[in-house]
Amino acid sequence: MAWTLTDDLDAFLAAAGGFLRARPAAHTLPLTITESLRASGPGLYGGAPPRYGWWTEDGEAGGAFVQTPPHPIVLTGLPGRALPALAEALDGGAYAVPGVNAPADTAEAFAGAWRERRGGGLRARVAMRERLYRLTTLAWPDPMPPGAARVAGEADRPLLTDWYRAFGEETGAAAVPPGQAVTARLGYGGLTLWEADGTPVAMAGVSRAVAGMVRVGPVYTPPALRGRGYGGAVTAAVSGAARERGLAEVLLFTDLANPTSNGLYQRLGYEPAGDYAVWAFSSGA
Repeated sequence: MAWTLTDDLDAFLAAAGGFLRARPAAHTLPLTITESLRASGPGLYGGAPPRYGWWTEDGEAGGAFVQTPPHPIVLTGLPGRALPALAEALDGGAYAVPGVNAPADTAEAFAGAWRERRGGGLRARVAMRERLYRLTTLAWPDPMPPGAARVAGEADRPLLTDWYRAFGEETGAAAVPPGQAVTARLGYGGLTLWEADGTPVAMAGVSRAVAGMVRVGPVYTPPALRGRGYGGAVTAAVSGAARERGLAEVLLFTDLANPTSNGLYQRLGYEPAGDYAVWAFSSGA
């Protein structure tokens, strides 16, 4: 039982790719992150080069992590015995560990292991609690708002960049600079607009498809246009398009502190598939 760390994406996928693909819903974050890095290059998320690791047990990968500095480490679910060993493997490394993003129980357990490893000067707090949802049977909004969906194109770049920036400022969830995010998404038709009377009124994105899975997000409606059903309509549109492509898993995350979005997505046919937590680490008394 041991951790192997690397900055070689191909080596990581050769060792842990089968483990990740075996459960695409549970492993949606590392799968979509590595697929984006594979397609767009290691600089997509900024900072230092990404690093990866996998936990080997009985000769096979039984857990994994991805980190794109300066962002938190992203963990799969892991057995408790793997977490002190991971804290030891990461301690004193070249990259900082500013936090962890993982299934809620694993995130809490790693925070405890990291705090024990680093000593009493480390502060750890929950920065966000999220819920992963899985689409079952899509239920279109009734009534539908006026308008229609269309896949965004290059001409929409200024608007998309502004909306990406606004989404990040509002939620604190932007991992990629707005311009880079838009470039990456436009490259595979990963952004859709809802238009009413020829004017874009809402946006929804989808991740690159990997292992028969996509994840919806971000979903954004400008504040002045909220409450009219545009966000639900564009979410339903991209969800339905993913199903038409034959993708078995259509997923999305919500902030558990936002009852509006949690209620909306359940009305569209999404059901809870697991709770996640983001912990932030800092030094101080």
